[in-house]
Amino acid sequence: RVTIWLPMIPELAIIMLACTRLGVIHSIVFGGFSKEAVKDRIQDSNSRLLFTSDETVRAGKFYPKMADVVKIIDAVHTIEQVIVVKRSGNEIPHTKKDIWYSDFIANESENCACEEMDSEDTLFILYTSGTTGKPKGVKHTTGGYILYTSFSHRIVFNYKEGDIWYCTADIGWITGHSYIIYGPLANGATTLMFEGVPTYPDVDRFWQICEDHKVTHFYTAPTAIRAIMRFGDEPVKRHDLSSLKLLGTVGEPINPEAWTWYHRVVGKSRCPIVDTYWQTETGGIIMTPIATATPTKPGSCCLPFLGIKPIIFDLEGNEVTEADEGGYLCIAQSWPGMLRDIWEDTERFKSTYLTKFPGYYYTDDGARKDEDGYYWILGRLDDVIKVSGHRIGTMEIESALVSHPSVAEAAVAPFPHKIKGQAIYAYVTLMQGIKKSAKLSKEIRMHVRQEIGPVFQPDVIQFADALPKTRSGKIMRRILKAIAAGTEIGNVTTLADPSVVDDLIAERKKLDIEIG
Repeated sequence: RVTIWLPMIPELAIIMLACTRLGVIHSIVFGGFSKEAVKDRIQDSNSRLLFTSDETVRAGKFYPKMADVVKIIDAVHTIEQVIVVKRSGNEIPHTKKDIWYSDFIANESENCACEEMDSEDTLFILYTSGTTGKPKGVKHTTGGYILYTSFSHRIVFNYKEGDIWYCTADIGWITGHSYIIYGPLANGATTLMFEGVPTYPDVDRFWQICEDHKVTHFYTAPTAIRAIMRFGDEPVKRHDLSSLKLLGTVGEPINPEAWTWYHRVVGKSRCPIVDTYWQTETGGIIMTPIATATPTKPGSCCLPFLGIKPIIFDLEGNEVTEADEGGYLCIAQSWPGMLRDIWEDTERFKSTYLTKFPGYYYTDDGARKDEDGYYWILGRLDDVIKVSGHRIGTMEIESALVSHPSVAEAAVAPFPHKIKGQAIYAYVTLMQGIKKSAKLSKEIRMHVRQEIGPVFQPDVIQFADALPKTRSGKIMRRILKAIAAGTEIGNVTTLADPSVVDDLIAERKKLDIEIG
């Protein structure tokens, strides 16, 4: 096995494709992970080689990596050699095992025979979070995975020869594996890689890239859309986006307000939006509209992809048949792109995905199906707040919050209440130029009351300059729950900016909140 811990530079794609050509299993670790996270993944996979870089560049700043690598090598003894890509050229510490990437490839032949593989041979391992805390090494196979990613890329996005494909994900996550590298390249597509953040050096970075490279297909996350929405329409309007044919979203459900802005402002009300649902474990998209063919509904991932048979169960294991009634989303039969195992832990594979509802793949997500047969993802079923006996998903409250014109982004968490059992604590990020005030807080609470009812009006609104997010853009709800309840925060090393937590705690202390 080979572990790759690199930023979004060309060598990352080159090395992973070289592994595939040689029949070597790669394990890519997101470049923003801590040394402890990298060490754990190397140990679990027993990797022999580590590819890394001297430094990483993010938003114009250099972040050293080799000091961490030295500590990793001291703790992990399976690594035989460390190959270092020169990203900055600054002075760095070295280990006895490292060699520059340029020297590593200097004497290699330009020709390399392709290793013949069985369709069920392991292609790669990709670690994803587990409920126990230990990451799961999701194992994908050569034939089924590449078939599924290439087929879904071509059909879902209506890809045609000559199109310019731009997925803004990081290759350290499954979206980057499937829809920057394997899917598009298997279809002969031109795929665009981006190293950086969407707001640096300016908030129009995405649109500058789309204009400069005549991008036709743009695929990004709702959290990125909401972050950019804060700055209004002007950064988008200053660029010629006439090359765009299609817009896509991935990573989490998109709230209808962000969907509408994306369609109207970025897509000029002419580009179809493909709201896709899938997981690291599914390998590729499993719920989606088909571009130009499926009528869409803002916030819905629409219908199952070809060959996918979803079913929704209640707590007792009975199929949910009533329209708009939520339950546990499962898949009734296998498909080519699904994971085959958890690396070196088949029992965990069975207990996590195949045991809760025997005979079905368990997604660990909630969903509902409306009267038209369209699916709506509710997120993790533990993301539910129960107020005075009334259950509601956090996403529904958050959607009501961001439908207020002053709100750019919102997240809610429960906290104990001596009368209601749980109360609603809302963290709200305002649009650029909007000033926080007690009057605005009251106005937002009344807005939620009108949108979804008085029971679910937030008890507390805390204005926040930023929310605690991982470097992939996912909100760390565990931290928000802890701050709201005044309990232990826990580990914050996976956050893009841990200082956000300190700011939230400081603001929380200023609020007079009685914990039940």
